[in-house]
Parts: sequence; structure tokens; C-alpha cells
Amino acid sequence: MTSPFEHFGTSAIHAGQSPNKWDLNQISPPISLSTTYKQSEPGVFKGNYDYSRDANPTRIALEENLAALENASHCKVFPSGLAAISAILRLVKHGEHIICAEDIYGGTLCLMEDVIQQIDGIEVTFIDFTNNDSMKKALKSNTKLVLFESYTNPTLKIVDIEEIATLVKNFNKDILVVVDNTFITPYFQRPLSFGVDMVMHSCTKYINGHGDVMMGVVMTNFEQLDNHLHLMQKTAGSIPSPFDCFLAMRGTKTLHVRMRVHMENALAIAKFLENSPKIEKVIFPLFESHPQHKIHMKQAKGMSGMVSFYIKGGAEETNKFLCKLKLISIAASLGDVESIIMAPLLMIPFTANEEALKKKGITPNLVRFSVGLEEKEDLIADLKQALEDS
Repeated sequence: MTSPFEHFGTSAIHAGQSPNKWDLNQISPPISLSTTYKQSEPGVFKGNYDYSRDANPTRIALEENLAALENASHCKVFPSGLAAISAILRLVKHGEHIICAEDIYGGTLCLMEDVIQQIDGIEVTFIDFTNNDSMKKALKSNTKLVLFESYTNPTLKIVDIEEIATLVKNFNKDILVVVDNTFITPYFQRPLSFGVDMVMHSCTKYINGHGDVMMGVVMTNFEQLDNHLHLMQKTAGSIPSPFDCFLAMRGTKTLHVRMRVHMENALAIAKFLENSPKIEKVIFPLFESHPQHKIHMKQAKGMSGMVSFYIKGGAEETNKFLCKLKLISIAASLGDVESIIMAPLLMIPFTANEEALKKKGITPNLVRFSVGLEEKEDLIADLKQALEDS
């Protein structure tokens, strides 16, 4: 379902949610909790509604809404971002090959290493997607799927989506190119317009935006791929609850407004950090100092609230800084209205050795900040007092 409206915000509020769809013309989409539907006679039922695992009105309303936001023809939602990626990876068979970003989200990395490689027996090659030579060397005759994040976690590297899609398709047009667009959202960037086959998001993050729903979504313009995703919902039972779909749909209504403030706050904080004598380096795509700034400006319309930076010092100084924060919470997620901060190496177990992590830019003094919607002056004041005391 491509958007019936010209502007993103109008689609966010109305797409897939016409009151005419509901029995009483409700403005706010109702939560359909029924697991099954009455048939007028055996095998005859209204619309596609037979059993809720197969189709649910609240879930379909959300899928239509998200498809419009991504300007996609098809959309399917799943109970988590990893469930969404797992559904995608079921397109790959034993003996086939996947190329995956080396600095992919930790949960995806574990899925690739512990399940896809060890259990499913599928070959996976991890590469740096900002290096085209790495991609050229990794492509094989049995390569089936390529997966990367448009903005990597936590070092915010930016991949030229169109360049990668073109390179892969020129090698073999049947290789599927998949982008995880979680960090920047469809408000700022739509990867399908750059030639990829599927785009996914962890709706747990910005799309829901309120830290109370776990969900994933996959969008595509290809019916065959969408049929596979629906099979994963129906046969593998990978579906979110109607209530979670309702909450996520409530979140999308304010996505365009929230993303503008996330960007405004993040820009102000990145500038503050860049001028602080306690900060070694700031990573923010809107800054010309970012290695892929030109790529960002070419393919995105703005930036989310994600800012990464390095504290001067090591693990001790970083830990002290985080513990001094009063308003900003230490937590592992991102994209919420509340500001959340973390030091990846101090908080998440990594399987790679210290030298390999350092090569990727992941050191004890690296901090990832998901800037929320609080007043930016209060956030800066909290950062300032924590830095002064650390």
C-alpha cells in the first residue's frame, strides 16, 4: 500500500485507519482481541478473517499504516525486530550464503553465529559495508542474501545504500538486498527507493517510540517476498498481539513530530559535546567531520536522536560519567521519548577480542546516546554536571 497522501505526517495519522473500516466508524482504530471469527456457513467468512494468527483487523491496520510510511506495497509485522530478521533469513536454504555487516546489531550477530551458521548450516561472511572492495570479494555464486544497517550500531557508520544495491544486483539480480533502517526511520530515509528488496525496522525503537512495545516490521514491493513473510506469521506463529499493534499504531501518529525534536535535540547536544574538553570525539552524521557525511546528505532528509562519542580516558572515567547522570537513564535500548545512554563495551558482552573491537571503533570510552524529547537545555545541563564531576 503506497501512501494515499502527499505528506508523511498525514499518512502517519490516517493511512490504514479510515473510520469507514470499522462497524461504528471509530476515529481511533479498535483493538480486535478475538482469536477467531464467525463464519456465515462453513468456509465462508468476512474478508480474510478466519483465524487471528492468519489475519487480525488491528494488525492489518498497522501494516497498512507502516507500508504507507515506507512507501511500500506490502508490510508484515512480527513480535520483535529479531523475529522480523529471522523471518527474512528463512528465505535462505542450507548450502547458500549470506553477506552480513560486521558491525551489525548484537542480537542479529548472535542470530547469525549461533543459529544461522551453527544450526542451519548456512555460510555467513561478515564484512565492512563501507568498503566496496570487501563486498566484491565476498560475493559468491551461492550468495542468496545481503543484510546491513543503514546506520551502524553503535559507531554510526553510513552505508551508501544505492551503491551497495547496484553492486550486488550487477553481480546477480536474484540476490536479496535487505536494509535494517531502525536508526533513522522512514521519516528521514526510505531504502526501498534506492533499489533494495526489503527494509526492516525494530518497531520497539523509534516507530513505537514510548518504550512499551516490542515489535519488528518488514516492508517490500514484491508480492512473492510478502507471501513468504505472511507464511512466517501464519505457519511459524510469528505475530505480535493486537494490543501491541494498537500501541505501535498510536506511536506512528506522532512519528514525524517526534523525529523533528529528536534531531533538534541531538544536534544541540552533539555541538555541546564537541566543544567539551572532556570529550575526545563526537560521531554525528550531520557534522561535516563524519567520514560519510556526504553519503548521509545524499540519501537522508535528516537525522534521528542517535549521537555517539568518546570520553577522554578509559572504562573508569566512562563509568564515573554515566553514574553521575541524574536525568538521563543508563539503559540498553534507544528511540524512546526518554533519553537513554549506554557504554556498549561496559554493558554488553562481546565475543570478539579487544583488538578486533578496537578496529571497529568499539572501546571502553565509547558512549552511545539516544537523545530523547526532554527540553534540550535540561539534557545539556545534566551532561555538563556529569562531565565536570567525572
